[in-house]
Amino acid sequence: MSESLVVCDVDEELITKLKAFRFRKETNNAAIIMKIDKERQLVILDEEHEDISPDDLKDELPERQPRFIVYSYKYQHDDGRVSYPLCFIFSSPVGCRMELQMMYAGSKLTLVKAANLSKVFEVRNTEDLSEEWLREKLGFFG
Repeated sequence: MSESLVVCDVDEELITKLKAFRFRKETNNAAIIMKIDKERQLVILDEEHEDISPDDLKDELPERQPRFIVYSYKYQHDDGRVSYPLCFIFSSPVGCRMELQMMYAGSKLTLVKAANLSKVFEVRNTEDLSEEWLREKLGFFG
């Protein structure tokens, strides 16, 4: 009865897009939302957003399906410095199908490595995704 963990590959075009995203020059918040194509067992691009706040980003995520998000966030530090951390957010809502959760969970590390990201967060309820939540998570990185 146990399901084996499926690890999906990452679409080559998506890897290229993620690398370009890492070096973007814009100073606004932006997001790349990714999903798994179950038939091809491939992580693919779902949507791209420019100038999107964490609260607006939350509204773009499906309530019952997992998604991977790479989010470029304009982070104002307490001392006045500004940085643009790239955050990897794994949205894995409670109530989505176990098979899907396992596919996404199994593929997360592959995607994080492909995108070369270190700030990796998980949100189980899309409602939790907010500016305050993200600032709190990023606070641990100094």
